[in-house]
Amino acid sequence: MSIYHKYLRLPMFPNIWCAGCGDGMVLKALLRAIDRLQLPKDDLCMISGIGCSSRLPGYVDFNTLHTTHGRALAFATGVKLARPKMTVIVISGNGDALAIGGNHFIHAARRNIDLTCILFNNLIYGMTGGQYSPTTPRGQFASTAPYGNIETPFDICKLAEASGASFVARGTAYHATQLDKLIEQGMRNPGFSLVEVLVQCPTVYGRRNRSGDPVSMLKWQRDNAIGVKAAEKLSPEELAGKLVTGVLFSRERPEYCQEYEKIMARAQGMTSTPS
Repeated sequence: MSIYHKYLRLPMFPNIWCAGCGDGMVLKALLRAIDRLQLPKDDLCMISGIGCSSRLPGYVDFNTLHTTHGRALAFATGVKLARPKMTVIVISGNGDALAIGGNHFIHAARRNIDLTCILFNNLIYGMTGGQYSPTTPRGQFASTAPYGNIETPFDICKLAEASGASFVARGTAYHATQLDKLIEQGMRNPGFSLVEVLVQCPTVYGRRNRSGDPVSMLKWQRDNAIGVKAAEKLSPEELAGKLVTGVLFSRERPEYCQEYEKIMARAQGMTSTPS
């Protein structure tokens, strides 16, 4: 039996993802990271909202919650506060996390609560009609931008860093062996961790924007991704159009649940009240 089979709900297959979608590649990277950490299934909870990527928890044999659109991080915050020893992973998409869920995203990062958010960025709303999302590049086409998107997209990693996240990384579906290591690092970090993953969406985004077949989209990731150390040696002009990957930011900050437990202990009279 492969390492994947012991974590999957096999009766739930085949999955709903389109042929050539990158979501399954991220699923396998996530399971490799979990397997290396040797986490008991009952000690892990995986939570998602609505979207293509958010179907992932339905395929894995852990504690799982499939929640309302944009609210995965809010549900995850509740789970973590109720069960602070539990490892909590949030699976979300660029629309789910940054549009309707944008407020929850910035405040989960601000609190530095110990969650790992794996954010699948396919540059569009893939499941609900191909509308442009907060990460759709300027000039690209969507069902709600038939003449090209005029809005400036979010840089997800910079948004997470500015909001207070203590670990920020970016990977791609193509660089799968790097991706599981980034996810593992994020899960080890005692605070809010973001791992953005660029995934190809050939059916909706790729077809509408003439990006080619799934292989062509993966080759684009291969040819345009550049590691963070190599990127440091390049000028802004040389980095234009490139996708910087790896651990982009890391810092130590007080973790929310630990600070909350101190407040509870103080309120219950278990420690001295500060003067």
